[in-house]
Amino acid sequence: MKTTVPIIAAFLSGFVMLLAFFFNPETSALGKLEPEVLSWVTIVGGFTLLLGVVSIVRVNYSSVKRKSSGWGYKLATLISIFAMAIPAIVPVRWSSLFGTGTGSIYDWLFNYIDSPMMSTMFAMLAFYIASAAFRAFRARSAEATLLLVTATLVMLWRVPMGEAFLSGIHPDIPDLINTYIMNGANMAVQRGIIIGAALGAAAMSLRIMLGIERTYMGK
Repeated sequence: MKTTVPIIAAFLSGFVMLLAFFFNPETSALGKLEPEVLSWVTIVGGFTLLLGVVSIVRVNYSSVKRKSSGWGYKLATLISIFAMAIPAIVPVRWSSLFGTGTGSIYDWLFNYIDSPMMSTMFAMLAFYIASAAFRAFRARSAEATLLLVTATLVMLWRVPMGEAFLSGIHPDIPDLINTYIMNGANMAVQRGIIIGAALGAAAMSLRIMLGIERTYMGK
């Protein structure tokens, strides 16, 4: 029962969504099932989000209690979770500092602590990306040389200083890059990746519906 019921539920959910796609929700009872199933997906997603919060609190609390390696960072994680969650949950009628509106504790923490930390993280990632690009864009072959030239032109095109430099060489170069590289070769590659990802998603969905893929049950 522990494996049979989840497999049946996964198969029926996927099969209903697959059939409902081909029916009009305004004229067919089967088509009306699609928004109903999507509503249940949202409900289940809410419970999984709550489960994730409980899980991260339990794991970090155990590490802090044992004072294992790096327990100070885990304590900061727990403090951050409760500092953001509790003021947002408390009813606004108790005080204007509660809730998620402008001027609340949650709003202040998000704007002056969370957002600057996210900006710092993405700024640091830029250096790692530049380091990886330096290692990858080495002209060791014809393909690598083409990648190097294309990446250089795109990076110059994306910044105002580089665009001014390219326009100084010829005013039509930025438009040519936008037309033939970004909307041409780049678009073709993106569509190929999207098609491949869609085929992979379809194959994975079929494996889940048929009970071949059971990782969602913890196996």
